[in-house]
Amino acid sequence: MDSSAAQRRLRAISGHLRQAGDLDHSSQFGTNATAGDFVSGQGYSAVLPEELQTGKWNVYRSARSPLKLVTRFPDLPDIGTLHDNFEYAVESFRDYKYLGTRVRVDGTVGEYKWMTYGEASTSRSAIGSGLIYHGIPKGATVGLYFINRPEWIIVDHACSAYSYISVPLYDTLGPDAVQYIVNHASVQVIFCVPQTLSILLSFLSQIPCIRLIVVVGGIDENMPSIPSTTGVEIVTYSKLHNQGHSNLQPFCPPQPEDVATICYTSGTTGTPKGAVLAHENLIANVAGASLSIKLYPSDIYISYLPLAHIYERANQISMAHFGVAVGFYQGDNLKLMDDLAALRPTIFSSVPRLYNRIYAGIINAVKTSGGLRERLFNAAYNSKMQAIANGKYPSPMWDRLVFNKIKEKLGGRVRILTSGASPLSPDVMDFLRICFGGLIIEGYGMTETACVISETDEDDRLTGHVGSPNPACEIKLVDVPEMSYTSDDQPYPRGEICVRGPIVFRGYYKDDVQTKEVIDEAGWLHTGDIGLWLPGGRLKIIDRKKNIFKLAQGEYIAPEKIENVYAKCSFVSQCFVYGDSLNSCLVAIVSVEPDVLKTWAASEGIKYEDLRQLCADPRARAAVLAEMNAVGGQAKLRGFEFVKAVTLTLEPFTLDNGLLTPTFKIKRPQAKAYFAKAIADMYAELSISDPSPNKQS
Repeated sequence: MDSSAAQRRLRAISGHLRQAGDLDHSSQFGTNATAGDFVSGQGYSAVLPEELQTGKWNVYRSARSPLKLVTRFPDLPDIGTLHDNFEYAVESFRDYKYLGTRVRVDGTVGEYKWMTYGEASTSRSAIGSGLIYHGIPKGATVGLYFINRPEWIIVDHACSAYSYISVPLYDTLGPDAVQYIVNHASVQVIFCVPQTLSILLSFLSQIPCIRLIVVVGGIDENMPSIPSTTGVEIVTYSKLHNQGHSNLQPFCPPQPEDVATICYTSGTTGTPKGAVLAHENLIANVAGASLSIKLYPSDIYISYLPLAHIYERANQISMAHFGVAVGFYQGDNLKLMDDLAALRPTIFSSVPRLYNRIYAGIINAVKTSGGLRERLFNAAYNSKMQAIANGKYPSPMWDRLVFNKIKEKLGGRVRILTSGASPLSPDVMDFLRICFGGLIIEGYGMTETACVISETDEDDRLTGHVGSPNPACEIKLVDVPEMSYTSDDQPYPRGEICVRGPIVFRGYYKDDVQTKEVIDEAGWLHTGDIGLWLPGGRLKIIDRKKNIFKLAQGEYIAPEKIENVYAKCSFVSQCFVYGDSLNSCLVAIVSVEPDVLKTWAASEGIKYEDLRQLCADPRARAAVLAEMNAVGGQAKLRGFEFVKAVTLTLEPFTLDNGLLTPTFKIKRPQAKAYFAKAIADMYAELSISDPSPNKQS
């Protein structure tokens, strides 16, 4: 809505506006109301009525831009596409470091070597021209089937410059899913690495749309020969680069409304869905989110989150816009700490799963250190927490004595940490603020909104929420009567989070039915998440419409919330909480931290032949359950939210065994099937110990 339309709306409603910071008092404004009138007071959001007829004040916008949703970077309105964005970056930061890697051509690892923005631009032109050289037409879909490395970014820039549509393929997706996506999106070109090439060749005859396979890191003489009858050509990335460099073509830039990418969401059930995102969706999202974060060419970012996920993709657009240097990890999460020490980034993005592990590891180390060290840490922690809560600067003494050693775990220079993909618990958020300092931002978003829907504000000291709306969208909560959530709930309005604005995707590719299920006639995207509005216009996620289930007595359970609580247990590496309407209580599968379990066994004098035997020991299960109960009590879980039995496993939940999505969410139907026997055994044991009704599975 433009400014003049907003003024007309304001006049039509007689100037009645209400600040989210003071929901019980309407503010009276005249017909000449301006943006300043919206942001008076202390609210992070401004509230408007969706429709004049309803009289309901239920649409929330960022107080940073209440009259007009952000569609582009305010100071650079000419940037309307990803191509425009990178052209601006090259013009502004040509000789600055851009893409860095430690991995050499021969596979060895050394110090970071860098490619400048100008050099990346040259390679982008060569790759795009190479595709034209091979006859790939404008508008073709191009698959990227490998993990984070500089070539991924260059290919993506080439797609934007020459009007190709990128289709990221998770390197961990099984062959069936890759085959499905390639055919569904009619992918004509796939960029892969030697490891994923062999997978492609195993079902090449089932993907007839493919015309060209480009092997990143491949050696020309090692490229397999395939029959010409297939109509498929295989070339190395370096050969394509040389061909394009020798036959440079002018850019064929897209329009803002053109499709930039089709991101297939792996989801937890069913076949992948292709979210269609236009250039203007991505630019609007990054432009809006950037209003609250200041980045500089002196910043360094580490790229290790999957580039096929919108979280990392949006980060990359933002990094390029501000001239940030992007260093890539080696490709092995187990070596990430080594990469952090070598790169020493200033910006670190992650997910709650990793932050929970950092939290649990440090807290456990403090407890086991005991004595003076534990007292010193607690004194430093409490002092710094109190200062932050009061809006004061903590004494630098505590950093020198205690927290600088912790900061070194992320390289020692991080000034911005971001968290996304799932809710971060308030105490872990506090922990990050205290131990690492700097700016800690928690965001909430989804592929269908080109990433950020809301994010925490820099000056907000309150934790346990996901902040205020991205200035590029508006949010409302819709009643979910079957779950007893309504916008009239007191003290806080509750309901399904719905989003509208320039960040909302075009729909699911070739799937009008599912598109209409999530985008209503008024243009609102229904997220499936349940939220509430806290004072100040802060959004808090409290439930999931899809992942909830009922216990036998009718209580609704949100397992992700409970799993996030139990993730703080020292024994727990990962946790899958299960329940259903045939049973009155919850059970859990716990992937244990082996070192913590071994330390506990030694302290108890328990002998065992191997860790599998120890996991099966009733004493070990009881110890883990006791700690989970203690942590659950501290988090104020309700009685029916406590698990009553646990099964311990050494096997982690991973992408490879099919128990995690690429964004590290548990695939619940798959986990239920995978652990079916263990779940049945736990319920059988519980029914014996408490033979009351509704205990049988």
